[in-house]
Amino acid sequence: MKIVIVGGGILGTTLALESVSRGHHVIQLEREAQARGATVRNFGLVWVSGRAEHELEATLRSRELWSDLGAKIPGIGFRAAGSITVVRTEAELRVAAESAARADAGDRGFRLLDVDEVRRINPALRGEFAGGLHCSMDAAVESRVVLPAMRAFAESSTRYTYFGQTEARDVVGSAVIDDHGRTHTGDLVVVCPGAAHGGLLRELAGQLPIRRVRLQMMQTAPLGEELTTAVADGDSMRYYPGFAGAALDTLRAAEAQHPVAQRHHMQLLCVQRLHGGLTIGDTHEYSEPFAFDVDEQPYEYLRDVTEALLGRSLPPVVLRWAGVYSQCTDPGELACRRQVDDGVWIVTGPGGRGMTLGPVIAEQTADALGL
Repeated sequence: MKIVIVGGGILGTTLALESVSRGHHVIQLEREAQARGATVRNFGLVWVSGRAEHELEATLRSRELWSDLGAKIPGIGFRAAGSITVVRTEAELRVAAESAARADAGDRGFRLLDVDEVRRINPALRGEFAGGLHCSMDAAVESRVVLPAMRAFAESSTRYTYFGQTEARDVVGSAVIDDHGRTHTGDLVVVCPGAAHGGLLRELAGQLPIRRVRLQMMQTAPLGEELTTAVADGDSMRYYPGFAGAALDTLRAAEAQHPVAQRHHMQLLCVQRLHGGLTIGDTHEYSEPFAFDVDEQPYEYLRDVTEALLGRSLPPVVLRWAGVYSQCTDPGELACRRQVDDGVWIVTGPGGRGMTLGPVIAEQTADALGL
């Protein structure tokens, strides 16, 4: 079959790769030279630890697919580094202990760590804390290079053609008309618009159960030492559904978040890039219209928390950015997948799980489309 994919982000590109691997021909259109949205403005984390129970099977499958892709495409920078959620209070430690005792803790690779064990696994963590929750299943890829690496691999099949700086203007039957006046005809059209909820998406699908979420992040110069795992703080347990339980309810009732973290819906996530710098975030803003500028206060807070866990000063921050991702508002769906016409599908809204779940959403989409 011949599939025309509109959108060059993680959902469109993993679907293109999945389709090519099944022997199909793919034309992919991207309005920028290459995607510049949420796919490149994230941590690059393949995050198993905090996923909800009903998402776990799919998340573990996606983790397996990422590992396979890493073996085939070294340029994506896949590494099975795991993570440590570092806890600083007794109430947070109880949430970590409860999580480590869950029936699915083995599937998630959870293990409760005391302070010495945290420092043995990740010697860069030299600050003051009460312990940690290790997740051996978490992993990372290089978000800023993963898409071109995937495209180069797909192009080697000779069944893949990429058109950058090409905006889809209309879909007629199973053909896409672009802003250069070209018509791309296929057997199927799949629109993966990311956070572009207007324009073509609205014309094709009307109102969908999706919303946009804005975040702020930053990156430092090289740390000068290895951060052997990704790092999260106790606030991430408030944010991720995989930590729900009685201990978390008690934590929320007994301990308020720091005012800055509460106001900006924050957690700390930190991952080291292959060049040695740290990607640190993040905030969450849910109500539009979003601010067009970035707020310095969350960055100061994130720097303070990271330095407290590392027990040292951070290197200079060299990049700051904001991003917007699309989130399906139905918690039962990994993404919003809809058939809007004969041979025309929409796939969007993975939320902050896009990098984690991209490969499995592609696999499930390919199955749903009969590829």
